[in-house]
Amino acid sequence: MNQHARLAEKPLPFIDVAAQRRRLGGTIDDAVARVLAHCQFIQGPEVRALEAELAAFCGARHAIACASGTDALLLVLMAWQIGPGDAVICPAFTFCATAEVVALLGATPVMADVSPETFNLDPRSCERAVATAKRLGLEPRAIIPVDLFGLPADHDAINAIAAAHGLLVLDDAAQAFGTTYKGRKLGALTSATATSFFPAKPLGCYGDGGAVFTDDDEVAARIKSLRVHGEGVDKYDTVRIGITGRLDTIQAAILIEKLKIFPEEIVARNAAAARYSAALADVAIVPRAGHQATSVWAQYTLRLKPGRRDGLAAVLKAQGIPTAIYYAKPLHRQAAYRGFPVVDGGLPASEQLADEVISLPMHAYLDPPVQDRIIEAVRRALAG
Repeated sequence: MNQHARLAEKPLPFIDVAAQRRRLGGTIDDAVARVLAHCQFIQGPEVRALEAELAAFCGARHAIACASGTDALLLVLMAWQIGPGDAVICPAFTFCATAEVVALLGATPVMADVSPETFNLDPRSCERAVATAKRLGLEPRAIIPVDLFGLPADHDAINAIAAAHGLLVLDDAAQAFGTTYKGRKLGALTSATATSFFPAKPLGCYGDGGAVFTDDDEVAARIKSLRVHGEGVDKYDTVRIGITGRLDTIQAAILIEKLKIFPEEIVARNAAAARYSAALADVAIVPRAGHQATSVWAQYTLRLKPGRRDGLAAVLKAQGIPTAIYYAKPLHRQAAYRGFPVVDGGLPASEQLADEVISLPMHAYLDPPVQDRIIEAVRRALAG
């Protein structure tokens, strides 16, 4: 059997975390060993070092590491004292955590639509959602745009809406840390930014992790308190209701090493995305960056004509090529969120995308021969 045939038979990972692990090699082992040696497993020196490096990377005044991307979102809303009677505008086409944190605090997520071209919050629908919230007797307090699949939302337009209505903006950059918008990295473009370090994310640790970014000194101080049970001068001086939201030291040590190669990985992700787009633009709707933005390509997501997706997924699976659907159900169609309000005029783009999207393998170690195998399989399947 020749090399090409062997390559064609080998099942592929959707995200090749193992390839990155091989590249990092002993640096990760050494980083973990240093934590095991000093035994400061909670809030150890690596956590503070990571926070400084993350803040410098994206240009934010404060980076506060925490236990997950969901905790990052929750901590910001808690610091802003979002609660019952408040409305927070969220896109309907996103992972549930975006709206989940709003509901957990007793506030009301109001679902707005997205742009079918970018998958991100449509500013026009966002504006209508603010009006919808007011019509329902809610007090609009914040907007949570999501930088879906690694591409930033239209932050200038969303920030302008927020300014006009006196709202705060929490950027959900769980899939997009490292992305740029008009020449600036996400992290200092909005009132606060939250990200995730879940292992599948472009910058991921070996467990759960997240971070909050803000230029607001007072908000940063509250978040640092909230992530440790609302502590004051020490952990036995409780000044507010908080949570256990700390990032553990081992994960911080791992992220420090991964951050060193992250810029190179972003370049590699963009090269892989460019290869996909050049080869597939004539058989599917390929994603494109807009708003003078770059992407970190957390996912590479095609849009297909209705009825084509399941067939493509089945054909690729039979050839050892995995796919994923983000997201088959927009939030307003999911049982837990059906009772929350949607923007006046509905969510046609979110519903359309849910029937069209399919994501192909994407990571920084997607070698051209492997990617050619994926491309050829996709083209054959869609040509039929």
